[in-house]
This record gives sequence, C-alpha cells and structure tokens, in this order.
Amino acid sequence: MSRYDYLIIGGGMTGDAAVRGIREIDSKGSIGVISVETQPPYDRPPLSKGLWKDGKEESIWRGTDALGVDLHLGRRVVALDTRQRTVTDSGGQAYGYGKLLLATGGAPRSPWPEGDRVIYFRTYDDYRHLRELARQHERFIVIGGGFIGSEIAAALTLVGCKVVMLFPEEGVGARTFPADLARFLVGYYREKGVDVRPGEAVSSVKSEDRDVLIRTQRGDELRADAVVAGLGIIPRVELAEAAGLELQDGVVVDQFLRTRAPEVYAAGDVARFHSPQLGKRLRVEHEDGANTMGVYAGRAMAGRAEPYEHLPFFYSDLFELGYEAVGDLDPNLDIFADWKEPYREGVVYYLQNGRVRGTLLWNTWGQVKAARALIAEPGPHDAKSLKARLPA
Repeated sequence: MSRYDYLIIGGGMTGDAAVRGIREIDSKGSIGVISVETQPPYDRPPLSKGLWKDGKEESIWRGTDALGVDLHLGRRVVALDTRQRTVTDSGGQAYGYGKLLLATGGAPRSPWPEGDRVIYFRTYDDYRHLRELARQHERFIVIGGGFIGSEIAAALTLVGCKVVMLFPEEGVGARTFPADLARFLVGYYREKGVDVRPGEAVSSVKSEDRDVLIRTQRGDELRADAVVAGLGIIPRVELAEAAGLELQDGVVVDQFLRTRAPEVYAAGDVARFHSPQLGKRLRVEHEDGANTMGVYAGRAMAGRAEPYEHLPFFYSDLFELGYEAVGDLDPNLDIFADWKEPYREGVVYYLQNGRVRGTLLWNTWGQVKAARALIAEPGPHDAKSLKARLPA
C-alpha cells in the first residue's frame, strides 16, 4: 500500500492548486494525486476559449509533476474508508493518507448515448476529439445555450464550421442573463452565422452510419456530422455518499473546507461552502473557485487553516463580446442595467431587497474587486445609487 501525508482525489485545476497550497506550508510532505484522466493537471478554460483562437496547447499544462508529487493517472477511486484512512482504486490498488482532499469535480449531464460523434464536452480528450472532427467535417449541432454551449458554438463557428444551436430557453444564457440581453444574443449569434433555434428542446439523439440524427420535441428532425452537448455537470459525490459525508448538491464543507469526516476536505466543483457575502451556501463550477478553493484547502491540510470567504467570479468570451460575473446571477432577481452602450458595454446589477447579489460586467474590465466589495455592502441600493457605480 502506498501511503501519503496528503492524498488528493482529482487531477484537475483544484487538485493542482491544492498541491501548491500544501507546498506553501510543507515543502517535504509526501503528496499523491489520483486522477481518472490520463493527462496531468491542465487549465480547463482554454479548451472552449483560447485554443480555438490559435492558442498553443503547451500553454495549458500546469506543471504539477515538478512539485514533488506522485501522479497516479488513468485511475478511478472506487472506495473511501475514513476510519482506516484508505482509498482503493478500480485496479484494486490501496492508498493510505494522513489528510485527504476530495477534488472529484463533476460529470457532464449525458442523457443520450455518447459516441464518436456525440460529445459531452468537458475534458482535454473531448477538445482533441472535437478539434479533429472540426477539421474533417463542417456540420455541427450544439445542444445547450448556457455557459459551455455558447462558447462551443462560437468556437466552432470561428474555425469555419456550420453550427445549429438548440436550447429550450428563449435566449442565449437565459438562466443567467436578463431576458432582454439573452434575446439580443440570439440575434447577435445569428449575425455571426450560427443557426440559433431558441425554444427547441431535444427529445432524442441517435448516431447513424455517417451522421447524427436529432429529433426535437416539436417533431423536427436535424442531421449533423457531430453533436456537442453542453448541459451542465453533476457533482461527483459517489465516494462522499458511500463514506457518509453530508451532501447538499455537492459535499458540504465548513469555513475551513473540512467535511464532517476527520481529516477529509473537499474543494472545487464538488464542494458546497458558505458565502458570508451572500449569506448562503454555494457550489461554484468555475476556474476562479477551483484555483482559490484548492489553495485554501491545501494550506488547511498542511496546518494553516484560514476561513474561505472568497467570492469567486467567472468569465466568458462570445465572439467579440466578453464578460466577467460575480455573485448570484439569477435573472429572477430585481435587475438594473447600467448600459454605456445597450448590450455592448455596461454593468448589470442583480438585487434582492435592496442588496446587490450579483454583477455582470459586460465588456467591462478591471471591476471584479469593486464588484465583490459592492456585494458585501448592506445597502440599500437602487437604480439611482448604482448608476455609474462600477464604470464601464
């Protein structure tokens, strides 16, 4: 049995960040990282952003192997014994630990059979496969109008593919953006050459000999060379559940990212933590959360626990438009849009009972820190007080 002072389950950005947090405090302790992926840790955002704009693949690798760790790649952990402080992988290999981090991330929602031409986009292997398909074929269907769907539709279009985009909502990003902005994006994507079809829910996806057949709930049939589905993720909580940890759409952690099992921590996409700024628990699936939470967890495991009070932000590129977002972007909240140029540049505020709960910095840069401070304020705020508060 291999034994480690620190064992990390998950080889993504959170796992790498945790290694770095440990090494800030403990330069000699033994660290093991077990990852189901066959590649060492890498930056995930470029897979749907920069690599489609002539970014270099060598830039995504995080160099975890240079930090004095053992990387166990291509292995899935199937059992966790918190009493004996051991885990077992699918090959029967057992590992002991002093401190353990669950950085298991999430699995793509996959309601239809996956295949060579049906991709639930998430990993480096998915990127490589889709990039090769884009070189060989031109007709693609993207299912989903959210974060991944909007990015992949833009990416495929930028490299010359013909893209049909299907989603049941009435606008692009409708679960995050105000309704008028989401509707604007439908027209914007169409101007860029995407065949956007809002209000189209998919009932079936079937791979055939030469293409993929999609049927919608309206009864329409569409064919494409390949289909990419961006339907969000489900947190990987199987190990935590079997170990009896507290779950709530993720693994519940305290302010120091500890679970209720001794010496077991959780961070990244899988962890549900308390946000003092918003006064509620969150589970965040974006880069900033993975990086900051991983570092905090690593430091805590190495003996320097600090309350995790960071409010993560996320960002995206949609052709020439881009944004950064902080806090709770619920379009059902009260919304005030302070546009410098409607739908092209400005700040959208999401309010509840006079408090700012979230901010959408639309083609507006350098204001994330100020947005966090605004969300922490008790208010009350209204359209008048927020006018030009975060200048575009």
